[in-house]
Amino acid sequence: MKFSHSWRRYRKTILALFFCSALSSAQAVDFMPVQDVQTGMEGIAKTVIVGDTISNFDVKVLGVMKDKGPSGHLILAKFSGPVMEQTGGIAHGMSGSPVYINGKLVGAVAYGWGFADGTIGMITPIEDMVKLWNIPYEKNLTNTWSDKQLIPMKTPLMAYGFDKMAMDYFKSKLPQYNYETYDTASSSSDDIEKPLEAGGSVAALLVDGDLKLGAIGTVTYVDGKQMVAFGHPFLKHGSANYFMHNASIFTVVKSYESAFKLGSMGREVGTVTEDRGAGIAGVSGTISSGIPVRFHLKDIDMGRDKRSNVKVIEDKEMTPTLAATALYNMLNKTLDRSGEGTAKITYTITPKNKEQKPLTRTNMFYSSDSISEKTVDEFYNVIDVLMNNRFINYEITDINVETEITQDKKTAKLVDASASSTIVSPGDTIVVDVTLEPYRGEKINKEVFFVVPKDQPLGKYTLEVRGGGEIPLPYILEKQKYNLTDEILRRLKVYKDFDDLFDELQKTDTNNQIVVEILEDGISLVNEEASTKSVKKAKLQGVEDKPSPGDVKKKKDNEDLGDGKDDDKKNDKTAVDTEYIVQGDGQFTIHVMSVKDRDKALAKRAKEQVKMEHKLELEDQSNKKTTKSSQSTKDKPAKEKPSKEDPSSNKPSTDKPANDSSEQEA
Repeated sequence: MKFSHSWRRYRKTILALFFCSALSSAQAVDFMPVQDVQTGMEGIAKTVIVGDTISNFDVKVLGVMKDKGPSGHLILAKFSGPVMEQTGGIAHGMSGSPVYINGKLVGAVAYGWGFADGTIGMITPIEDMVKLWNIPYEKNLTNTWSDKQLIPMKTPLMAYGFDKMAMDYFKSKLPQYNYETYDTASSSSDDIEKPLEAGGSVAALLVDGDLKLGAIGTVTYVDGKQMVAFGHPFLKHGSANYFMHNASIFTVVKSYESAFKLGSMGREVGTVTEDRGAGIAGVSGTISSGIPVRFHLKDIDMGRDKRSNVKVIEDKEMTPTLAATALYNMLNKTLDRSGEGTAKITYTITPKNKEQKPLTRTNMFYSSDSISEKTVDEFYNVIDVLMNNRFINYEITDINVETEITQDKKTAKLVDASASSTIVSPGDTIVVDVTLEPYRGEKINKEVFFVVPKDQPLGKYTLEVRGGGEIPLPYILEKQKYNLTDEILRRLKVYKDFDDLFDELQKTDTNNQIVVEILEDGISLVNEEASTKSVKKAKLQGVEDKPSPGDVKKKKDNEDLGDGKDDDKKNDKTAVDTEYIVQGDGQFTIHVMSVKDRDKALAKRAKEQVKMEHKLELEDQSNKKTTKSSQSTKDKPAKEKPSKEDPSSNKPSTDKPANDSSEQEA
């Protein structure tokens, strides 16, 4: 049978109309404006109780609360039915459940009412929620809304792969959010991509990959690839880039405080783009890259070698905490223990902008309580400083971390040091011989070659020798004298530009270094009277035994202690790496002179050294003659009556002065 071209065109038109009608009926729904909502109206709400099956419960409008919510009006309602009887009322995770009256979408279940049962709550109007699709991009909005009577139906954080210690660390870094976290599991259907639908479950993740951390709520409305959910803020960060995932509900867990949905966070299906007062909005099919964080961790004692990968959201407030929490958790898993240990960590932070420099840093840490937590402190601080600096937008594209941990205490005390010369000229090299005493180990020696800056003004200065993470003792005394806290010192430090800040992060001393540097003018604990009279090698004075170093935010060598003025000249120093965390410090007094005066002073000291050696030689010869004479007398027959005392007690003294000579200065 043949059909005319007109029939074919007619058939195509009919099919197209049918397709559009089916698509429209599947997605489009009429809205009921809040001004049309009346007391006594009844309807239904949709949510998931188990798996992916959407269930209904009854809704009855009690009234409208004018301008009570973070985005406008709220609708007060009573919820009932078998679902409410099963759950004991509205549960955390039901936030976003769509409410329909007369077939029209009114809004999303979003709030509870304090001091009442769980069947009373508030509905966020849908009109306010869909406005999220048209909000201009505004990154990192922080304006937490709160009401003492209205309680948001919280979306507790589901934590997959995290242990309790890691979650405690996470919450301690972000106490303002008052998170509730619950351990969850994976589901066999997590890898299956499922379309989002009103009343179904959705998850907004902060961490994805081998670890997952996010909130599970309910989808309110879907229009094509766009969706809105929750009905209240998650973090209220404004424009966002959370990872949007499918979710499957295991069960509703009843609680004396509030019931909550326990579920798995399934496959990633899109991105949450807005997080504001009326809820969250997202788009399907667009995957957020986030910030990949790759870990390579080794437990030297147990021979464990683990690699894992996560990605965290890019957010100036949360990224440092999320990355550090992931590292903390991975360390706990690799070690499979808590307590003391020594860690060596190397991390590289790579920016998106190729014109900006990546930062690579290696450091060592020891802790007698929690080596995992100690290891992540500096890591957290560096990411925080980079992302929140006041100069440029340093967007991170990748973080790579390598860590080795042992239970051994790899620390060493700085117990002694000597300088080849303390009378120098600008440009001279001072050889500092440092003696370290490792914990339960044999002493070892290290040489540090310190070059006096060529532009160093003439005069007396304090030369500091210390462990890389130690605060020089004179600085500690200055802090106490002027009651300077770490916060005050941080504010006193002024950076000229981002390069200045980046340079300090990159080059800040590490805990396993021996550092030799000239301290600021006017700070010295050295007994100058004693040091000028000595003809021996200058010995380290004031060795101080202090606790292990902290992190990069502590007071460092080139931070101002006084007026906080930005000084272009930084203290010159030399650092030598060791295999130990070096503890302790001490100081020399050095005299910086012109070449002519230096040579005169060294010549004078050399003459004094020769005289001293000659004097000691004469005394030694005299002692030898006295000893020989005494021996000769002892060998002669005794002519006098012997003493009644024990003859052995009549030996003459052979004491001789201590030889105080030593190698002369170069």
